[in-house]
Amino acid sequence: MTKQQITELLKHGWFEDSPIKGRLIETHISWVIITRAYAFKIKKPMQYSFLDFSTLKKRKFYCNRELELNKSLAGDMYLDILPIRQVDHHLEIGGNQGMILDYAVRMKRMSIAKQMNVLLEKEQVDINNIYALAEKIAAFHIRAKVIKTDPDLSVMERDFSDLMNVKDFVSENLGSDFVDMIENAVTQNSKFLKKHTALVKERAREGYVRECHGDLHSRNIFLYKNPVIFDCIEFNDHFRRIDVLNEIAFFCMDLEAFGNDTLSQVFLDKYLSLFPCAQTEDELKLFNYYKAYRANIRAKVNALRAMSAKNDSEKRHNLNEVKKYLRLMERYSEWNRNS
Repeated sequence: MTKQQITELLKHGWFEDSPIKGRLIETHISWVIITRAYAFKIKKPMQYSFLDFSTLKKRKFYCNRELELNKSLAGDMYLDILPIRQVDHHLEIGGNQGMILDYAVRMKRMSIAKQMNVLLEKEQVDINNIYALAEKIAAFHIRAKVIKTDPDLSVMERDFSDLMNVKDFVSENLGSDFVDMIENAVTQNSKFLKKHTALVKERAREGYVRECHGDLHSRNIFLYKNPVIFDCIEFNDHFRRIDVLNEIAFFCMDLEAFGNDTLSQVFLDKYLSLFPCAQTEDELKLFNYYKAYRANIRAKVNALRAMSAKNDSEKRHNLNEVKKYLRLMERYSEWNRNS
């Protein structure tokens, strides 16, 4: 579909014999239409090096893939896949008449008030929430399919060093101290990965690389009594088939980005008590490396957002995010160097 068709669907589209009357949330790879009862996620027709939604057939395939992969952690949030049709002079989600233009993943609408990042900002996440998440994620990882392939360390090293591509922008907008953080962290973590190559490969042989979620952070969690974890990565197996330590490092880094180091440690301790997948000092250093890796990626994403910001306020917000994640990355990198 095109953006114009999405606008038409919002304004004049129908679902189950009623006007849609929804609002739009747009990401770089999808449109999500929110209605009173449902959320309809539509993949944008695009192709990148890491993603291919370029044809209707591929978008349908990845809609079904998303539905299947999210069953384990999202409960009954994901409902079904529906066609989007041109019917006479209007667009319609579902139904049996008219030409199919695209497909939508239909989900239950969840309460924004229960979204974990919202609750973290309000300081309303407690230890019981963290225990529930640790139990659910550990159980998911324990039963997840083991991936028996040698990890491609060059990908992680390339991902880490990609941050160098935005250092001129960082220098211009944040100053030389933050450029120094980038250069030092890239150098230190490259050395760390080379030094611990055998450990990374050994963990893969021992079965710690598994079919994970791939995007485990607070925005993708609703804190109901039974936590709902959604938006598992469907479009690229490489992003999802990772060491379980890499997965939980993203979540712990996210908690620490909110200033919740204590909750991060509580989560790690509870998770490891249920799934003891890191028992040596070197494995804990690797966990710390993965936190630095995740902070690195968040810094780069926010730098790119700042570069394309539509106004000064948006640019300032994204630059503040860059500073936050660079400081976290530096902290993790220094911890590994000094330990």
